[in-house]
Amino acid sequence: MASSDNRRDSPLGHHLGFEPSVVDDEHAVQRLLIQPHHTNPTGAIHGGVIIALADNLATAMAGRANAGSAAEGKFMVGVDLHAVMLRNQQGGTITAESRVVRRGRRVTVIRTIVSGDDGKALAEVTTTHIPA
Repeated sequence: MASSDNRRDSPLGHHLGFEPSVVDDEHAVQRLLIQPHHTNPTGAIHGGVIIALADNLATAMAGRANAGSAAEGKFMVGVDLHAVMLRNQQGGTITAESRVVRRGRRVTVIRTIVSGDDGKALAEVTTTHIPA
């Protein structure tokens, strides 16, 4: 069963306007409709906005991945983030999709792809999380 709306737990996500996330055992999805305040001086999406969306969703996915484990109910703190920015777009909507790469006893690794309107990847982000 999927859960949604981790925005209430993410003041930044709420402030930036992230749509409610949909998180299930296999993957998570979240979208953002780009507004003028999400852009850099060239009119393209600010890289920090792309990374914030990826990190927000990856954290929700890490929490879901640890349901039923000793880490259940604990906030999954990101301790490492590696991002590869592949391209950019102006305006439109961006979509983040996260999947679990590895869930160990203490460390959870999440891979998130942020795509543009055309479905092509804008960024590939890998995050490592541990329970707080």
